Amino acid sequence: MACILHIETSTKVCSVAVSQDSAVIFDKADFEGPNHAKVCGPFVEEALSFAESHAIPLDAVAVSEGPGSYTGLRIGVSMAKGVAYGRGVPLLAVPTLKLLCVPLLLFREDLPEEALFVPMIDARRMEVYASVYDRALREVRGTQADIVDATTYQEYLKRGPVCFFGPGAAKCREVIQSPNAIFIDDIHPQAKYMQPLAERALWDGKIADTAYFEPFYLKDFVATKPKNLLSIPNK
Repeated sequence: MACILHIETSTKVCSVAVSQDSAVIFDKADFEGPNHAKVCGPFVEEALSFAESHAIPLDAVAVSEGPGSYTGLRIGVSMAKGVAYGRGVPLLAVPTLKLLCVPLLLFREDLPEEALFVPMIDARRMEVYASVYDRALREVRGTQADIVDATTYQEYLKRGPVCFFGPGAAKCREVIQSPNAIFIDDIHPQAKYMQPLAERALWDGKIADTAYFEPFYLKDFVATKPKNLLSIPNK
């Protein structure tokens, strides 16, 4: 199994992890940020030193690809590219919104089996960047910039339970009024949860171009009214 360095800097949280044989063997996170410029480099250096001290060769570098903070993503992606290029290993891009779903699948067995997942990244005012997934992480609706009101996710709430979570979800709690709405607090994208998605990308041969890869910055999305949502294609 592969040894992968994971870097996550899409929000105010900065985290770095190392996984081997589908297990996380190193994890560092800073929740006091944004401190990415200060802590990301030392975290990566410590992670690489840990792997080398245990004679574990690095097989790939995974980085959270956004949507997220321009500054945070720029720091994380630059760091990931540098390590991947310097070590001659593949670069893997992990969608941030899909990453947010991983801790729910790992630790929330109490959620309804038919529930849909709506991970949210915060933007200004009542704007969020969100996707819709089922429990198998199949994309029901792609990443879009939403101006949230009571009707934005009505289509999905009419079908059954919908879980809202991530850094953008708290401000939507008072706006989305439905008995099928489930709000889950304190879910942040973290490097230690990247392992299953990064390994899948590596197995499937979904390798990012180290020279030309660019993340999804928040400025790349256009917020639209709920009845006229603009779909953002995968890059």
